[in-house]
Amino acid sequence: MSSDSIELRSCHGIEDFRACVGLQKEVWNFTDAELVPLRMFVVADKVGGQVMGAFEGNTMVGFALSVPGTRSGHVYLHSHMLAVRKDHRNSGLGRRLKMLQREEALSRGIELIEWTFDPLEIKNAYLNIEKLGAIVRRYNINQYGITSSPLQGGLPSDRLIAEWWLRSKRVESLLQNGKNAVAPAQVSIAVPAQIYEWKAAADTRMKAQQVQERNREQFLRSFAEGLAVLNYDRDAEGNGKFLLGRWDEKWSYASEP
Repeated sequence: MSSDSIELRSCHGIEDFRACVGLQKEVWNFTDAELVPLRMFVVADKVGGQVMGAFEGNTMVGFALSVPGTRSGHVYLHSHMLAVRKDHRNSGLGRRLKMLQREEALSRGIELIEWTFDPLEIKNAYLNIEKLGAIVRRYNINQYGITSSPLQGGLPSDRLIAEWWLRSKRVESLLQNGKNAVAPAQVSIAVPAQIYEWKAAADTRMKAQQVQERNREQFLRSFAEGLAVLNYDRDAEGNGKFLLGRWDEKWSYASEP
């Protein structure tokens, strides 16, 4: 399905925010205790965050939620959630929502949007690195604890932190040329296509955890050596591979713990 017929706009009303909460529950199947509540969407809208919605007619089929942050005197946005209904995935809608976030952020002079993502999610990693031009050089272990979402498969909620430097040469070149530049790779970190099956079944979950633990060690070691994720490969069988090297641009705010 093409996303061209979907309307994208900022959300500001209570009904829009209720739709975000409902879609959030549909996509992640969280327990009520783990849902981001309606009030948080209201607050994000009021304090300089972003609530972007994608609508097919009057029905919300996607949304993006971000909140403002500061680091070393710089304002940036933390994109906390990006949700797309199952029947609208693989249509480019997620990327369109991110581009709307970028456009709005730049209109306010904001140059950085960050978000976290699961290192075991192959499609998401490909979108973040190859389609958006984010880089990665930080890793958080079990950031949210063990969550109720089936997508997590009962594993620790390890997260990579995507840094999307909106005015970087890397991002501007990608948007101009339609593809991410290939950088020299010093380290590769693999994610097998079977990871989703392994996470879903109790008798194979240990295999998924072994991949997670192996990759965690590689990421932490590589980031400590000053490397960053610059590219992401997917092969014909659906296996993923992070490619790490040295970023030749100097965009940075002081790191957080």
